[in-house]
Amino acid sequence: MHIDTLKQLAVDALEELKGREITALDVARLTDVADVMLIANGTSSRHVTALAQGVVEKAKSQGLSPRGVEGGDNADWVLVDLGDVIVHVMLPEARNLYDLERLWADLPAEGGVEQLRERVGEPVGSS
Repeated sequence: MHIDTLKQLAVDALEELKGREITALDVARLTDVADVMLIANGTSSRHVTALAQGVVEKAKSQGLSPRGVEGGDNADWVLVDLGDVIVHVMLPEARNLYDLERLWADLPAEGGVEQLRERVGEPVGSS
């Protein structure tokens, strides 16, 4: 599946279950692990779990088998590995603590990273 299609599949799953502050990070130049990281907030541990499960179910409905899921029930952070797209679903407190957007933006990249952060559904540069 094309990366943009896979990214949109995950975003759609997050939006269907009311994920908040969905952000896409283009990390292709920074790591070989994935090309895109999606980060979304849930409102409670149960919501975080439901959002991650929604991504897994949407992927499976398209014939994709996630490589792994880390975290679980009552977690403040669940990671879903879809291969080229990695989805982080977090409580706002965990997201603020780990600040993945800043962490990835601060890493050096050959040739620089253009448009690392893209707020899904909003123009790039919005907060």
